Amino acid sequence: MKEYKVGIIGAGFIARVHAYGYLNLPLFYDQQDFKFTVKTVCAAHQSSADKFAAQIGAAKAVTDYREIIDDPEIDVVDIASPNDFHCEQLLAAMEAGKHIYCDKPLVSSAAEADKIAAVLPGYKGISQMTLQNRFFPATLRAKQLIDDGMIGDVLEFRGQYLHSGSADPSAPLKWKLEAGTIADLGSHILDLVDYLTGGFKSVCAATHIAYADRPSASEPGKRVPVTAEDNMHVLATLANGACGVITASKITTGAEDELGFAIHGSKGALRFDPMDLDKLYYYEMSKSSSPLGGVRGWTAIDCGQRYSKPAGFPTPKAAIGWMRGHMHCLWNFLNNIHTGTAGEPDLARGIYMQYMLEKIKESAKNGKWIQL
Repeated sequence: MKEYKVGIIGAGFIARVHAYGYLNLPLFYDQQDFKFTVKTVCAAHQSSADKFAAQIGAAKAVTDYREIIDDPEIDVVDIASPNDFHCEQLLAAMEAGKHIYCDKPLVSSAAEADKIAAVLPGYKGISQMTLQNRFFPATLRAKQLIDDGMIGDVLEFRGQYLHSGSADPSAPLKWKLEAGTIADLGSHILDLVDYLTGGFKSVCAATHIAYADRPSASEPGKRVPVTAEDNMHVLATLANGACGVITASKITTGAEDELGFAIHGSKGALRFDPMDLDKLYYYEMSKSSSPLGGVRGWTAIDCGQRYSKPAGFPTPKAAIGWMRGHMHCLWNFLNNIHTGTAGEPDLARGIYMQYMLEKIKESAKNGKWIQL
């Protein structure tokens, strides 16, 4: 069995999600061709790195990410740090020729994306962005149905990713709030709907900051100004002129982690409902609507956990969970490394998404349409 060594930069929530994948892939995917082992973890503080390494059985814990980059035994650099640090870490990993698994968004600005784009042509590794919502059976099936022409020409579409954590004015201004909703939740739903519909042509956006200031994360008694948006609403067009709306929000009171979309076409429609991730809803126009409605209506496709082999754990009929999308996203990347296959969504996609996020911010600021 071929063994690959991994170094994880970061020890927070998303780093633990990625580590869960490396540890549990053998249970989910029935194959004996390769395995990936986390050798080194990196965190800002040695105590955090030591704790994380002990939890996942990593051999080494460091505070300088270059110890991961410079290690000739490390095959994969997993970047799970705050996106303000991504650019420097990406450039170093690319120069070293490492395979790269990078959390979204790619970087923190279009200028940083330019730096990655400048060296991308010379990069020989396999890369992938952590855009796990592409990797549920229901979203994989949706892409197949659209590409097979089952819904015809897209006429209109909607996408949403809703949270409620920032609806509370006492929520402290942590780094994710400072990064803004466009970069955080927006990058997920924009990528997914753009990918499914064949690509946006232009966008026009509006955003809102719910509260002028919030408690400081480091000094709870101090209030600091809020400069990043709490929600976004994007009107987007396709090449055929169809238009739709994409919403991402952290101030949707009552929402939990609700990602969904609806795509309506000339021959049918697809709907993916928030909090119902094991089903894809398909509407077929060709079915008779008479008498009394005939047999036309929405069909709930039980996608469950029906991944293609070698995936097999747990049962295909089991309702899917959020972690499962992460697992298959990681599997896609690791299998591409082993087979030497360039896959999607890669760093080039991350660069494109970064430009899209910047254009949406620009549109929200000046109230004008922006061509992509």
